[in-house]
Amino acid sequence: MTATHLIGTAYIAGTFDVAELAFILFFVFFIGLVFYLNRESRREGYPLENEQNGAILGGTPLSDGAKKTFKLPHGRGTYVPEDVARDDFNIAAKQSFGAAGAPYVPTGDAMADGVGPAAYANRADYPDLTFDGRPRIVPIGDSHEIEIAPMDDDPVGLPVYGADKKLAGTVSDVWVDQAEHIIRYLEVTTGSGKKVLAPMGVAAVQGKGFLGGITPLVDDQTALIDIDAIRSDQFDATPAVATPGQITRLEEDKIMAYYGGGYMYATPERSEPWM
Repeated sequence: MTATHLIGTAYIAGTFDVAELAFILFFVFFIGLVFYLNRESRREGYPLENEQNGAILGGTPLSDGAKKTFKLPHGRGTYVPEDVARDDFNIAAKQSFGAAGAPYVPTGDAMADGVGPAAYANRADYPDLTFDGRPRIVPIGDSHEIEIAPMDDDPVGLPVYGADKKLAGTVSDVWVDQAEHIIRYLEVTTGSGKKVLAPMGVAAVQGKGFLGGITPLVDDQTALIDIDAIRSDQFDATPAVATPGQITRLEEDKIMAYYGGGYMYATPERSEPWM
C-alpha cells in the first residue's frame, strides 16, 4: 500500500494543517466573545435576576464586569447603573399558577398600581431638556415660536370623549416638544375642574360628521377629540404633574403607562380573551 501526499495542503506539523488551526482560533475567539459580552451586559446595569424573588444572579469573574460610569448632560454629574437601588419587587399582582413563567394577575386597580401594560420605569424625576438646556416639553405658550399650523384646527376648546363615548372634559392647552416640534400632550380640564395631561398619541381629532356612538355635535362645534384609551370617569385619576407647566421624565412614564394600561384594563371586557 502506498501513501499519497495531497498537493496544496499546508501542513504545520504531522497532520495538523492551517484549516484546523483557523477553526481552533475561531472557536477560542467565539467563546471569549461570549464571556466578554456577558461581562459588558452586567456593566450596563442589567444583571441576571431570579424571576420569582428578584435575587441577583452571578457574582463570578466570568459574569461580572467592572462598573461603568456615564457622564450625564447639562452638569448633572455621573450615572453608575450598579449603584442605583433596585426596583421594589413587590407588586400588586400574583402569579396565576405556581410556575416560574406563570403570568401575573392584578390584585387591585392595575392602572393605578402600574401592573402589566400599565407598568412604568422609575426614570429620573427631573424634566427632559433640549440640547441647549431648556425644558423639552412645555405648554405651547411657553415654547419658542412654536404654534399650531394654520391649515390645522386648534384643539384648544374642543370637547374630549372617552372610551365610553361620554364627555370627559375640554382641551384647555397644548404641550409641545421643543426638540421635535410636535404636540406631545393635550391638557384636558375634566368635569370636576382638574387639569390632566393626555398623550397626543392616543387622541384622534374627529370632524363634525363623526358620531361613532357619541352624542351628535351641536351646530357650532366643528370637531371633537376622541380618546378611547380610558373611560370618561377615569380622566380624573390620571397621574398629575407636581409643577405646573413642567413635566418630569418619571411623570411622563406614569402618564403614558396609565393610558397604555387603559387599553387592557379600562373596561372589564378588554382584559378578557378574544377566543
